[in-house]
Amino acid sequence: MSAVDFGAFVAHLATQSGQAILPFFRAHHALEDKSAGGVFDPVTEGDRAGESVMRHLIKRSFPAHGVLGEEFGNENIDAEYVWVLDPIDGTRAFISGIPVWGTLIGLTRNGTPVYGMMHQPFTGERFSGDGREARYEGPGGPRKLRTRNVSDLAASTLMTTSPALFKGEEAQAYTRVESQVRLARYGCDCYAYCMLASGHVDLVVESGLKPYDIVALIPIVEGAGGIVTSWDGGSAAAGGRIVAAANRELHEAALALLAG
Repeated sequence: MSAVDFGAFVAHLATQSGQAILPFFRAHHALEDKSAGGVFDPVTEGDRAGESVMRHLIKRSFPAHGVLGEEFGNENIDAEYVWVLDPIDGTRAFISGIPVWGTLIGLTRNGTPVYGMMHQPFTGERFSGDGREARYEGPGGPRKLRTRNVSDLAASTLMTTSPALFKGEEAQAYTRVESQVRLARYGCDCYAYCMLASGHVDLVVESGLKPYDIVALIPIVEGAGGIVTSWDGGSAAAGGRIVAAANRELHEAALALLAG
C-alpha cells in the first residue's frame, strides 16, 4: 500500500468513525459502567458504534492485519501490522458534553507504534504523526507540529487526567513533578498529548493506561520532536505509567523526580 493510499484510508477511518460517534455526543443515550464496582469507567453506544465501523473497514481492506480495540477485544494481534483503536478516548468528557475527547487510530508494526491519528470530529481537528513528523488539520488550516523549546521545569506546563488517579507511591512521585512546574492542568486525556505536540503543553504524566490509550499518540508526539516513555524510560507502547515531554531535558528531569 502506498503512502497516498494509506493516508486516504486513515482519513476514511476517521471520517466514518466520526459520523458514527457524533450522533451520540450531547445526546441522551444508554451508558454503562465497566468498572464492576471500582473506579467509574463509562462506555457509551458511541464507543461501540465508532469501533465497529473502524473494524469493518480494516477487515475489508487489510484482512491479514490484527486489531486491538477497547470495546471488542483483540483479533490476530500476532500479525506484523496491528491497528490499535480507541473510539472515544475521554469518555468522561464525552458524557459531560465537553469536546476534549478524541478517536485514537494507531498502527504498530511488529509491536512498535509507526503511525497515529487523533481525530476530534466535533471540532473538526486531526492530529497525526509517523514518528518522523507530525501534522495538524483543522480550523486555521494544515500545519506541521513542533513541541515547545522549554527545558526548565520551572517554566513548563504539566497535564494529567487527574491527580486523584495516582495512589500511594505513584501519587508522591507525581506530586514531586507537579511541585516543580509553573502550571498544572487536569483533564483532556488524548488532547493533552496533542497539545504537547502542538507546543502548548510541555509535560504529560499518567498512570494506568492501556495500549489503546497511548499507541496512537506516541508517533504524534515523537513526530513533533517530543519523547514518550514509561516512568522507567522504557517503551510506552504497552501503556502503564507514562511520561511524555517536549524535549530530552524535560524528560530526564521528570524521570529523575518520578524515580525519587
